[in-house]
Amino acid sequence: MPEEKKYDVCIIGSGAGAGPIAYELSLAGFQVLILEKGPWIKTKDFTKDEMVTSRRSVYSPNLKDEPQVIEKQNLNGEWIARSNYETGQDMWNGNCVGGSSNFMSGYFNRLKPNDFNLLSKYGNIEGANVVDWPISYHDLEPYYTKVEEIVGISGKAVKHSKAEPRSTADFPFPPLAENISAQWIDKASIKLDYESLPLPRAVLSRPQDDRNPCYYSGYCGSYGCSSDAKGSSRAALLNKALKTGNLEIIANAKVFRLEEENEKVIAAHYYNVKGHENKVRAKIFVVAAQAIESSRLLLMSKSDNFPDGLANNSGRVGKNLIFSGGGSGGGEFQKEDLDDASWNQLKVFGVFVNRTFHQWYEINEKTFENAVKGGSIDFLMEHNNGITRAIHQKWDEEGNLIYGSKLKEKLKHYFTELRSLNFEVFVDWLPTDDCYVKLAEEVKDKWGDPVAHIRIHNHQRDVEVGQVLAEKAENILREMGAKNISSNISGAPPPNLVAGGCRFGEDPKTSVLNSDCQAHDIDNLFITDGSWMPTGGSVTHTWTIYANSFRVADVLKEKLGG
Repeated sequence: MPEEKKYDVCIIGSGAGAGPIAYELSLAGFQVLILEKGPWIKTKDFTKDEMVTSRRSVYSPNLKDEPQVIEKQNLNGEWIARSNYETGQDMWNGNCVGGSSNFMSGYFNRLKPNDFNLLSKYGNIEGANVVDWPISYHDLEPYYTKVEEIVGISGKAVKHSKAEPRSTADFPFPPLAENISAQWIDKASIKLDYESLPLPRAVLSRPQDDRNPCYYSGYCGSYGCSSDAKGSSRAALLNKALKTGNLEIIANAKVFRLEEENEKVIAAHYYNVKGHENKVRAKIFVVAAQAIESSRLLLMSKSDNFPDGLANNSGRVGKNLIFSGGGSGGGEFQKEDLDDASWNQLKVFGVFVNRTFHQWYEINEKTFENAVKGGSIDFLMEHNNGITRAIHQKWDEEGNLIYGSKLKEKLKHYFTELRSLNFEVFVDWLPTDDCYVKLAEEVKDKWGDPVAHIRIHNHQRDVEVGQVLAEKAENILREMGAKNISSNISGAPPPNLVAGGCRFGEDPKTSVLNSDCQAHDIDNLFITDGSWMPTGGSVTHTWTIYANSFRVADVLKEKLGG
């Protein structure tokens, strides 16, 4: 029998939390293995097939094979738990090599210094488990810069009232081509005394190594990138790491248990593509399977030393799950209201809006007694996915289903006579006792393992702050001359923005990980997807997950003697 190979590092997952670890350690000469539950989809396999993203479970698991139990309150305040195989509410993200970073829109904003000390700056919020982070913005700043250079971020840094400190003057890649609506937003903002800012994107505006620049297909978010311009973990990091010969990736490998002995992980047990059990050994194990699944894996990995799940003697694994608070809205621009030149510029296909507002990252308004943490607003054109856009037109103004000639006329008008400009509002999803992950012992996946039971609950403050920002966004659209302006701020969680469950902190009684994202109770276990975040900030999580993973990679190199 050949001798079993022992890796320096075994990483479970391959997305934003995994890529920097694999990249840095492979380049440093260490032997790295990635176990990825999903398939290995290559660049050539990504197409703009609308059926794939709208009607098929191609990039995420089939809910019949891998359901989840979602628990929410009904209007009477009763908690109701149902399998999402019955409801269709899909909380899965990208399930393939590179994870959901393959399908992100790449809206990249840094956290700001006040995101790191919400408790000490704004005080306790009743019903919310708000804490200060064990690290500061300045600890992450060099790694934010590293992401800009290695993953590749296009943009323009400008001075503004809520600007976070930067160690470089500008982004390494110039801004992407913009739609005329960006100029309209700027002009409206000047009239309103608002600060319109260029939005950085993790999308290349010019070539980098083997990656091509954006070719403005108009199908970015929810779609894999067929030019590798998008800064996914796969395109920006794993492909480079593979060239060292020090990284091995096993796709279709579903890890179901981490084996512990003497308070160390000694092996990862997984099912291969044929359903057969295998295991691998390593000096260090890094879990980066996305927040819900990382908590689930630890809870399934019981042992004599950890009867309630690996690293869970504090009972905190799965607690304080967070998403992103806020919502969305938009308005319409009619062809009949614009001159020919403006209309033709508005409907140019594929270019970006790339405008963001951080003016209300802290709010001092009569809505609240004291200053509170606010959020950000991003503007974007309506997604080009024709199926999704068409489905939204099947109702009339009274909510009645329409069909036949009436539907055809409405569709023709919608696609040829107007354009929708949308906005997204991002605010903190405050952690609470009623938002968490546990095991649903009564529901099994296709391998016979208990699935994730996800209780979802949002704090009312999330909605209140989101409504203030939505009003500002609507003001901008109104000043621009948009019609049919509306917004929807609610406590519904976006499944693509999930974090928490294994928060880091200094006290082992109240946190799962230390400030280096190392399990308090297990010397060779680290968690680097969004699980470690005690609060999520008021921007998308991905840039911060990337930056922190590069930070932890430095810790691992030192631990391994590199």
